[in-house]
Amino acid sequence: MEPTKTIQETEADIIENFSMFDQWLDKYEYLIDLGKNLEAYPEDRKSEEYLIKGCQSRVWLATDFKDGRLWFKADSDAIITKGIISLLISVYNGRTPAEILGSDFSFVEKIGLRENLSPTRANGLVSMIETIRRRAAENA
Repeated sequence: MEPTKTIQETEADIIENFSMFDQWLDKYEYLIDLGKNLEAYPEDRKSEEYLIKGCQSRVWLATDFKDGRLWFKADSDAIITKGIISLLISVYNGRTPAEILGSDFSFVEKIGLRENLSPTRANGLVSMIETIRRRAAENA
């Protein structure tokens, strides 16, 4: 199903959701809950081909390009990382490559995510973003 909101509207919703929490512990809990709601990831795609390089934990990202739009499925063996990739997918799933490439991913900074992650998780976040951008560029 195609997104009903623009990327900017979806990002604004995420920023608003994160602003409801005062403590980062609560924001982590929210991320963990997002990860629990990820659509089941196909076992046959849990292979090296789909692993995101640069993440300390294992993160798989499968991309399908249908009708001019990118569709993502993801999984991770770490609960917070699974929440992070779920957050990214909630913004970019079902978007055209041009929409993704036109996004600056600034909502990540606005919610304070990168600065509140350990250095290894922050590097993983950057790798996830780069992978989504690369997949968009490959299908543009």
